[in-house]
Amino acid sequence: MSQLSAGDGLELQSLLRQLLRSISDRISGAPSSECAEEILLHLEETDKNFHNYEFVKYLRQYVENSLGTVVEEETKNLTTGDGQHAICSGHDTLIHAVTRRTRESTEYQQMMQTFKNSMTMVVESLINKFEEDQLKEENNHEKQHSQSNSQYTDNCSDSDSSFNQSYAFIRQEQLQILAEKLDSSRSKEVRWEALQALCCAPPSDVLSCESWSSLRRNLCAALTEPDPNLSDNVLQFFAKSFSSSPFNVTREIYTSLAKSVQSSFLTHKLRFPTDSVAIDIYRPEISRLLKQIRLMNDFQREVTTFWIRHPEKYMEEVIECTFSLLSHHHEYGSTSPGTEKFLEPIHLLALLDIKAIWFKKWMHGYYSRTVVLRLLEKKYKCLIVAALQQCIQYSESCEHLTNETSNLQPEEQQNTVSVQRSLYSRKELEYTFFVHSVCVLGKLLMYTNGRKLFPIKVRKRKDPVSLTDLVIILINIMYQHPSPHSDTSDSLSPSRLVMEVLWTLCERTESAAECLYQSPVIETLLVPVIALLNDQQVNLKTPAATLTLIADVLARIANTDRGLALFLNKKNLVMDYNDRTFAAHVIVQFTLRLLDKELSSLSESDTSHALCGAFIFVCRQIYNTCEGLQVLRPYGLHKAVAAAWKKASSLSERVPTPVPGAAPRASTQELQDMLLWEETLLDSLLNFVATPKGLLLLQQTGAINECISYMFSRFTKKLQVSRCEKFGYGVMVTQVAATAPGVVALHSSGFVQAVVIELWSTLECGSEDVRVVRPKPTPMDPIDRSCLKYFLSLVNLLSSSHSVWELLGRQPLANKSEYTLREMPTSIPDLIDRLIAVDSDAKIHSLFHYEQSHTFGLRLLSVLCCNLDSFLLLESQYSICSMLLQSQRENVTETDTNKGEFIIDSLSVERNHVLVRVCVVGGPSERRLPPRALQEGEHPYIWPMFSSYPLPHCYTLDPPSIHLNSQDCEISALLAASDDTKSEESWLEKCQRQYYKIMTSKPDILTGNVLADLLEKVVAHLSNSATECFFSPAQYKAEDKGVTSAVLSSVEQLGINTCLRYGSYLQLLKDDAVHDLTLLMKHIKFFLSTQRVKTSSEFITQQDEYPGHDWLACTVFLIMAGDMERSLCLLLNLSSLLTSAFIWPARIHASVHVPLEVAESGILPVYWCTAHYVEMLLKAQVPLVHSAFRMSGFTPSQMCIHWLAQCFWNYLDWTEICHYISTCVVMGPDYQVYTCVAIFKHLQPDILQHTQDQELQVFLKEQPIQGFKVSNYLKFMEGLERSYRNIVLTDMTSIKNPVE
Repeated sequence: MSQLSAGDGLELQSLLRQLLRSISDRISGAPSSECAEEILLHLEETDKNFHNYEFVKYLRQYVENSLGTVVEEETKNLTTGDGQHAICSGHDTLIHAVTRRTRESTEYQQMMQTFKNSMTMVVESLINKFEEDQLKEENNHEKQHSQSNSQYTDNCSDSDSSFNQSYAFIRQEQLQILAEKLDSSRSKEVRWEALQALCCAPPSDVLSCESWSSLRRNLCAALTEPDPNLSDNVLQFFAKSFSSSPFNVTREIYTSLAKSVQSSFLTHKLRFPTDSVAIDIYRPEISRLLKQIRLMNDFQREVTTFWIRHPEKYMEEVIECTFSLLSHHHEYGSTSPGTEKFLEPIHLLALLDIKAIWFKKWMHGYYSRTVVLRLLEKKYKCLIVAALQQCIQYSESCEHLTNETSNLQPEEQQNTVSVQRSLYSRKELEYTFFVHSVCVLGKLLMYTNGRKLFPIKVRKRKDPVSLTDLVIILINIMYQHPSPHSDTSDSLSPSRLVMEVLWTLCERTESAAECLYQSPVIETLLVPVIALLNDQQVNLKTPAATLTLIADVLARIANTDRGLALFLNKKNLVMDYNDRTFAAHVIVQFTLRLLDKELSSLSESDTSHALCGAFIFVCRQIYNTCEGLQVLRPYGLHKAVAAAWKKASSLSERVPTPVPGAAPRASTQELQDMLLWEETLLDSLLNFVATPKGLLLLQQTGAINECISYMFSRFTKKLQVSRCEKFGYGVMVTQVAATAPGVVALHSSGFVQAVVIELWSTLECGSEDVRVVRPKPTPMDPIDRSCLKYFLSLVNLLSSSHSVWELLGRQPLANKSEYTLREMPTSIPDLIDRLIAVDSDAKIHSLFHYEQSHTFGLRLLSVLCCNLDSFLLLESQYSICSMLLQSQRENVTETDTNKGEFIIDSLSVERNHVLVRVCVVGGPSERRLPPRALQEGEHPYIWPMFSSYPLPHCYTLDPPSIHLNSQDCEISALLAASDDTKSEESWLEKCQRQYYKIMTSKPDILTGNVLADLLEKVVAHLSNSATECFFSPAQYKAEDKGVTSAVLSSVEQLGINTCLRYGSYLQLLKDDAVHDLTLLMKHIKFFLSTQRVKTSSEFITQQDEYPGHDWLACTVFLIMAGDMERSLCLLLNLSSLLTSAFIWPARIHASVHVPLEVAESGILPVYWCTAHYVEMLLKAQVPLVHSAFRMSGFTPSQMCIHWLAQCFWNYLDWTEICHYISTCVVMGPDYQVYTCVAIFKHLQPDILQHTQDQELQVFLKEQPIQGFKVSNYLKFMEGLERSYRNIVLTDMTSIKNPVE
């Protein structure tokens, strides 16, 4: 093809110019010419409009005209004759072959050569035209500049980025000429023109040129020029280079800029302003330095986003030159206040970046933090010394500067955003340096290697400043300038800065331990508190504000385990006359004095509700833990808070309601303040329910209903419990639901109804009203993930038999003949009626998802029936077993005959599992529960189903071997010699030692008659001892006529049947044992009725006899092998012992031996004492399990009262149940606590795993305790006894007066 014509050349030139304009944004954004070339090469891949450009269309047509015939000929040759094989191998192969042959043709080579020559001419023409236009623009700009005298504007910001500029590529020769023109020997006009040209050139070309070193040297020289036109243009070029150059180049520019600034400070030696003279930032030398440091600071903030992609030496050079600049002139700054002082780079940097954002960013990433800390330690520790010295100097001058600084800060903060501000006084510069120093030091304290820089030797201090010293200095600064307000205008106040540092330290375990959890720090924080408690005056400007800040820090410390331990266990505070005490005692005493307004040193205005609430919040972090409540309980804080709440509640009712349209009065604000105070007190009372004993204390205040209603209002709004709580209200709800008063309060608040309605909406209604984008997947799990939350909420709510009795007792099922589709259940009986007792066509047809919903109900029923007392209630009221058996009978292939086979589906499998669970009693080695999952293969379910009694034998295992007559045991010898023993105490000690020895060596011997004799002798011995007889001895005659007239409830009758089945399986009972067991239960019922108070309680569990079955009496009956006389004698003797209050719940229920208000509460000692200490010991001994319970929203106390109320039936094998009873009787009642802790320790791996699977509650309730033996953990329990018996047993003996 011949050369293009002149017309074609002009057309091509126009098309190319049009293309370049269309993609100018892409090219101008390229950091280098290589990148611009890469963009052009891949334009077709990245630009969707590529084929619409006229230049591209021209090229396509040009290629078509030049090579069209060649392509056609090659295609024809390859598809006929010799090329036939190419078609067979595929269409793509043909294309590749045609392309290859075309590129090898002569026409293609000629076309490329012609087009290359033409494009060369077009491009050269465009470049020449561009240079002419550029020269004209420069001439016009020079004329305009000479005529204009506009006011100077700052152009050094990197916001003037090169991305927004358009410039030509520049040749090396031109750059060499510009470098020569920038020499300091040239005139200012020449240098200015050269700088203008340089700013218009691409920074990548300038920085990669051969003369860059001389160019950089001349640019740095221009920075120091007094003429702002030169220095500002250099800064403009540097700013563009920062934003568009690789890091190795920007590093050179930054270091050059830093050295230039350092040189300027050396040359000028700017004097620090005095008290009478301020510094003017518009002074030429100050303004120039500020602009340069500002550009450096902008780079410091942004460099962290990309320096990790480059070698560490580049980053280290940037950091080191920065530290070198900031450490300059510190020998001047460290002089005494009276001598001459010079301005330093750190002062100007603090003005520009007062909160040291640059340093915080450098310390954020590990990559840069290691370099920063290494350089500070080895070469630039003087920077830390200067910052520390500034804080010390500010602290020491606070007495003189209090009024001035308080007036300064608002003005300073207001002027930080004012462009008109130009003068800064000496105090303002020192204060900005102080703020900058606090922020730097606070960041250093966060990290281990930063804290290793301490202690630091500073001027005028004999001893080096340690971490503790620094924290105390900061706290003292906070004392001098308190400012409790949290608005943004106060962000630069000393107290706010110090509080931010202390908050940060509290959030990190290591930093808090090294900096805050130290006796001197706690002492410093509590100095004003102790002084006020001793009725001394405190030297505080605003006591209320200062004390509020102190309370905030104390609350954050108390919220951590180590901080709480420091408050509770370390006597590090001197109260009076060298009498040392614990921090927790000081805090609670001060809180009580605040509540009672008995602090004479504080005025009425200082003892505000906000201050009082702040210190109650500190106490709350203490009493919402078991160990903390143990310390604070003697002070009666719950009574004081309840009294204050009742007073506030009555006052808020007296304040008149504002009338619409009337003028606002002070009463409106007064009402708001009173309501806020009332809410604060109610919230503080609510947090007592975090522990079992705290729940009892709250119940005794009479405010439990109001507290639960308040909790429900916050729960529905999904509000956080408090700023210090990591979890929501789930744990509180579970703790409350374990007791009768708690679950009644939950029901009256609307919580139960809300859970039921939300469950039904999710389970049955779903999100059908929402437009379906894709079909909802069919649930694969028995309980869909969307319903799991509500399932677990119901399990938590109904875990305790007391909650089941309160919510279901005397509540019949609806059993309607028809249910509308819009009819929703609103209560637990409604839920059972619709989801569990689905025994009619009307109920089946009322469910949209019958199988899924009924499966949900059966799963819930399975968990409920794990609690034997709950099952007995359900069975007695609703005949659960009969209903399930009837459903199984109907679920056969031929319902008309008895020969039909069971239909195996998910519901029949679930029903079969529930029936086996409730009909077979036994521990992990005594019964076999059928799985719920089907197997693959011909027989998916190998377990036999049944629709009538008796159950198939495959669900029971071989009974354990029980040694009924083991007379060769050493215990037997000891018991035989007991009558001859004169010293009762020594005999008990011998018995305990012998018991421990046999339990740890041959535990299987302690069964049968040996165990019965042991219990009989020990209980008789203790009941005859004046020191061991805790309750008055039983005055009961077995021949009382009332026994024969006693009537057992249906629940008790079902419990007797359950006991007889278990005893028959264990081969401990004879066939006629039913009469003896019934007679024993009547005796015990009659006897315990004489031991109970007559209450007028509204709780169902308190209105009649004990709510449930007496499982301990049944256990004793089985231990005595069905001997009614021995069983009754043992139980009567046991009733006088302290142990009976804990292992025998029916004995202590509504007992006359506890205060009336406690007896009427419906809360048993096994909950508020045993479960309380189990939680306390778990936190100390098995912390992972304690944390797992917190995360799951479940509580150890729920499982404790479940296990203990039914004497571990269905959870432990019979032998272990006997060993649990004997251990508590022989070794002491506190071993009940240690046994529960040992079980949780044994289950730790399973608990952690099932917590992760979000099924901890279901696992603990449905699964027996596999592999646990009391004998294996007796040594562990003995260790717990040595550590905790003094606390646990002492509190157990206080059950006669537990709330004092």
